[in-house]
Amino acid sequence: MDYPLTLQHFLERAGRLFPDKEIVTRAPAGIHRYRYRDYYRRTHRLARGLEKLGVQHGDRVGTLVWNTHQHLELYFSITCYGAVLHTLNLRLSTDDLAYIINHAEDRVIFVDRSLVPLLAKIRGRLSSVRQFVVIENGAAADHEFNALDYEQLLAAVPDEPYAWPRLDENCAAGICYTSGTTGHPKGVVYSHRALFVHSMAFAMADTFALSERDTLLQVVPMFHANGWGTPFAAIMTGSKIVLPGEHPQPRDFAQLIQDERVTIMGGVPTIWIGLDSVFQEEQFDVSSLRLAIGAGSALPRKLIEKYQKEHGIELCQLWGMTETTPVGTVSKLKQDLACRPEEDCFRTRAKQGLPVVCVDLRAVDDQGLEVPWDGTTMGEVQVRGPWITSGYYNDSRSDSAFMDGWFRTGDVATIDPEGYVQLVDRAKDVIKSGGEWISSVDLENAIMGHPKVLEAAVVAIEHPKWGERPLAIVVPKPQFQDRVTREEILAYLEPRFAKWWLPDEVLFVDAIPKTSVGKFDKKVMRARYKQFPGTEASGAERA
Repeated sequence: MDYPLTLQHFLERAGRLFPDKEIVTRAPAGIHRYRYRDYYRRTHRLARGLEKLGVQHGDRVGTLVWNTHQHLELYFSITCYGAVLHTLNLRLSTDDLAYIINHAEDRVIFVDRSLVPLLAKIRGRLSSVRQFVVIENGAAADHEFNALDYEQLLAAVPDEPYAWPRLDENCAAGICYTSGTTGHPKGVVYSHRALFVHSMAFAMADTFALSERDTLLQVVPMFHANGWGTPFAAIMTGSKIVLPGEHPQPRDFAQLIQDERVTIMGGVPTIWIGLDSVFQEEQFDVSSLRLAIGAGSALPRKLIEKYQKEHGIELCQLWGMTETTPVGTVSKLKQDLACRPEEDCFRTRAKQGLPVVCVDLRAVDDQGLEVPWDGTTMGEVQVRGPWITSGYYNDSRSDSAFMDGWFRTGDVATIDPEGYVQLVDRAKDVIKSGGEWISSVDLENAIMGHPKVLEAAVVAIEHPKWGERPLAIVVPKPQFQDRVTREEILAYLEPRFAKWWLPDEVLFVDAIPKTSVGKFDKKVMRARYKQFPGTEASGAERA
């Protein structure tokens, strides 16, 4: 049967089968609630608004918006209309923001009132944008900005179902840009088919089992890799959806988990570290939370154990990237492995996990040969599948991103005999000392297991003898400021690593630089500490 896999099916199913399900937004004026029936009508109405604005099939429409119900309306009205949803990263520099808007040739931009000043700085540099639409969301109009009003746009069109066009499942539905850690951000285009199949995978029992019975807290910014795809999957399944709105903090998440009986949520490790601190200081009922998903960087094993033992919450690793939509692997225990001793189970759960259905994965060496699944041989991770990118949008860097039809991720990993992937490092972050490799990820995870440490990053510092040596950058827990020493950290690491793996220096800081999506920004740290004193004079002797 000719049945194109488009997002229109998800929206129409949700409106017909789950009209009473809630969509909740934390807003400046308080909690905003409405139901799927309201969401469905407004999304159809917004499509008429896009038509009124002259948006054509294939036009890119930008959204510079927090995680709100209006952003969720834009997610489906733009894509089902046949235009391309371009979520703009509100944490990018103004130069990068201007670049991606011009590179994508956005025709219309929807912007949250609180973010108007950010867009106003670059408005004169935006060559393709014909119209701006401002979403108030209770924020004060503190900046002059000539634009249409979102609610007025909706009010100016009939409140009637919109006749969706028949779309090819392979046509573009969305575009996201990488965070630009090296060079300009790169655009990744997602087809309707890719988002459709990815959403179904998210609902599988051996991934996250998202269902109509769940309440999703959308912590992941909706500008980051489509919010990890969960907004699409949640509408598909009919889940209750909770959106944290503007500038959410860990305590806001804890309050929403308790008040809305959240069952599933995802976030980068810094989110889970921050939430743990809140749980230590205040009492919140988080018994409803069945699954916490961590990605963006490796979850420390001690954090996984802590959530399980102290909070009764399964903290599950996901590995992926903007180019993989983003789900690539999920760390779920096979049935026979779950029966093994607790120590073995946590060791396996701390890996990035098994490739999900529809994702083929391999690791290759410098000669392009696949390395054995022995758990020790390292290679670059390469993937292929129906939601893996086929190239960057209008970008010559696509040529070097593939090998024999496989996407080159730039991640270095081992794969064990059971098929579990364990990231060793990013290719550009792995430390080469005296011709031997040192994993910054392994050192970071170990340091973050120290009871006095909140966060830790490890970067390579140039060394005249060994080429590179590791520098540990550590944030102590607040109660241990000035009460943890370099010697303590090194003594904690000594039983776990060869002597030559140990950092030459340990630097204690108040905060670690992070990227726009919450990852440790090692590019900034390498530049900042390039001439860090002590590294040239020291250097662990090899044992």
